Amino acid sequence: MLDILAAGAAGSSPPGWVQFLPIVGMIVIFWFLIFRPQMKRQKEHAAKIAGVKKNDQVVTAGGVIGKIVRVDDDYVDLEIAQGVKIKVVKSTLGDIVPPGGKPAND
Repeated sequence: MLDILAAGAAGSSPPGWVQFLPIVGMIVIFWFLIFRPQMKRQKEHAAKIAGVKKNDQVVTAGGVIGKIVRVDDDYVDLEIAQGVKIKVVKSTLGDIVPPGGKPAND
């Protein structure tokens, strides 16, 4: 009698690949909600940084705001005050400030 019950219980277990479906589902969810948008933002940022030109006003990752004086392949010379220039690695540029911004004293 126990042999019949044991044989019936062994046949009802799901295949082994079914146990991995929740893990695969989590990977798919992470891909579409986290990794894919992040890669899209990285591509947009790289295209924006590749298109910087002289006289653009930019913000570095460290928060320094300046006007581009010279653009090189890997470096950018920024003028952060009149007569004060610094050399910045091009990949550390955070954003391009649109012209016509609001004055700081208002």
